[in-house]
Amino acid sequence: MATNIGMMDSAYFVGRSEILSWINSTLQLNLSKVEEACAGAVHCQLMDSVHPGMVPMHKVNFDAKNEYEMIQNYKVLQDVFNKLKITKHIEVSKLVKGRPLDNLEFMQWMKRYCDSVNGGLVNYNPLERREACKGGKETSKKCQPSQASSKGSTAAPKVQASHNARRNDVSSAHPSNQSVKASKPPSPVAVYDAEITELKLSVDSLEKERDFYFAKLRDIEILCQSPGIENLPKETENSADEKENSDPLKRKNIVNLDVDAVGISALSPRQRLSDATDVHCSGSPLMTC
Repeated sequence: MATNIGMMDSAYFVGRSEILSWINSTLQLNLSKVEEACAGAVHCQLMDSVHPGMVPMHKVNFDAKNEYEMIQNYKVLQDVFNKLKITKHIEVSKLVKGRPLDNLEFMQWMKRYCDSVNGGLVNYNPLERREACKGGKETSKKCQPSQASSKGSTAAPKVQASHNARRNDVSSAHPSNQSVKASKPPSPVAVYDAEITELKLSVDSLEKERDFYFAKLRDIEILCQSPGIENLPKETENSADEKENSDPLKRKNIVNLDVDAVGISALSPRQRLSDATDVHCSGSPLMTC
């Protein structure tokens, strides 16, 4: 089981066109962009295709337009993951926004998982299973005209060939019109769509890189504001100041003691006795000298 797939796995190098062709052929849909599956209903039916009966299709909503409806589909998908003991984390908040990169990565993981289960589908009818879903019939009806048109184009090659022959005759009769048509530039819509998709991918990657570095800066800011680091320099400065202030006091006391000792030793015995009597007289008020 491909429940844990690393970011460097070959599954994350599958292109958009291959993913879209796999989804459309498996579920008989007509998606033109991967982010059109952001509602979560397509993911639920893909899991139902590899695990028949495991997904409660009556709870899946193919007509989900609002975020709370999409979240309900992802809840159904999460319940299926829990039953199958799949540890893949579903980033619902990013998927429901329809970001191309996030939806592409999750759909790449879905394809890798489905291929690892059975390598292909066996006796699965997506239209019949989708009828039990809310909005499933309407989704199937929207896809049927496009499929019918593709079948009709393959079923009548002779008619198309005859039309092409007639067009060639007309174009040979009017060479000036042919040259004018050939000089017309191609439609720029496809070029703009490709540029928009590329810009969206670059914006998503830049946002992820910005969030990563912002988280690192926030961790550094919190670390610098911790009390242990903030109080450490202040304590060292205070201790140094106290040491400097205490040293002159000690030196002054030592010098005073030395001066007193020298002065006492220089007095005569009579002066020492008179000083002692002065101290006794001044210390006791009742005694008279």
